[in-house]
Amino acid sequence: MTSPQDDAPRPPAWAAPGGGQPSPGPGVPPSGPPAPPAPPAQWGASQGGWGAPVPPPPPPGSAWKPPALQPGIVPLRPLGLGEVLDGAFKAIRANPRVMFGLSALVVGAAVVLSTILTWYVQGLVAGAISDALLELDPSGASGLDAMLGWAVGTLLTAPIIWLATTVLTGLLIVSVSRSVLGRTITIGEVLRSGRVWWVVGFTLLAGAAVLLVAALLVGAVIGLAAADQTGLAVAVGILGWLGLVVAGIWFTIRTLLAPAALMLEGKGFWSTVARAWRLTRGSFWRLLGYYVLVQIMVSVASYFVMFPFELVGTLVTQDPTGTSFVSIVLTGIGNVIAYTLTTAFTAAIYALLYIDVRMRREGLDLELARAAQAG
Repeated sequence: MTSPQDDAPRPPAWAAPGGGQPSPGPGVPPSGPPAPPAPPAQWGASQGGWGAPVPPPPPPGSAWKPPALQPGIVPLRPLGLGEVLDGAFKAIRANPRVMFGLSALVVGAAVVLSTILTWYVQGLVAGAISDALLELDPSGASGLDAMLGWAVGTLLTAPIIWLATTVLTGLLIVSVSRSVLGRTITIGEVLRSGRVWWVVGFTLLAGAAVLLVAALLVGAVIGLAAADQTGLAVAVGILGWLGLVVAGIWFTIRTLLAPAALMLEGKGFWSTVARAWRLTRGSFWRLLGYYVLVQIMVSVASYFVMFPFELVGTLVTQDPTGTSFVSIVLTGIGNVIAYTLTTAFTAAIYALLYIDVRMRREGLDLELARAAQAG
């Protein structure tokens, strides 16, 4: 400590770890009141040296930070794996009326419509296939007509489920974003989010781009085969398919945050998509790890949900192919439960990943903290 009469500027002194007074420097006589006694033993200063159980308070300028504010389902700081997964489950519990109720309504309506159309289309296709197979198999015992009819019906009605889950994912992202701040949103407020159609449009464009590349690959293989370049056609087909898979995974991860950005940001369509693309730069492998883990978890959960319904359908109807009406109904019930659970979970994960990346790259946690404190 320096005396009050000493007005000459001095270089800043570093504080001692135990909170003692800084040295006045060489050649300066001590002045002022005597130094205070040594701090209590619980701060770690003992005659044997440092290392007591309780460390001293961090000096100014250290890397210590106060605990992150957590007004909602996750702390407002960059998130770890466990916090993202735990936050997804908390998001479902925080607003079950939207995350479960709305999901069940949308998925239920889509599955009911899909089941009816599957049954109707299956009957039409199975009848046409049966007439063709009777000429090849007069006994009619093959059962191939029913299986092919069911497969065609399922394929034709798949876009209904896809549209429902895409719309639902966009709507649920809004609910998760509110839960991060400890707030809830009603079903009516969620349904007024008109930007969800931007999510549908983006998904359609992305799917069309993938189909276009796949069609070009198939066309090239067919063209080479027609030109009697069989070996080259096989090589192009194998290498092209592997390249398409790798490129598809890369494209999926680079656009993984686009639905959340389209729902939560107020900018234009293409500018938001471009920004979501830039957000994934430098986070590709971490996002890929999350994506693979979520897909595994969703697949396992769907299997355990669907298996009892498929087993009951097989035992009750004695229909191993699962093409009877009762089997289709039971499968539809299982699909409602499975899609409700998995869609809510994946939407929460994607929303939290978007928020996590923005907290890491743009300091969104500070803005969210101010918003939470402002109420």
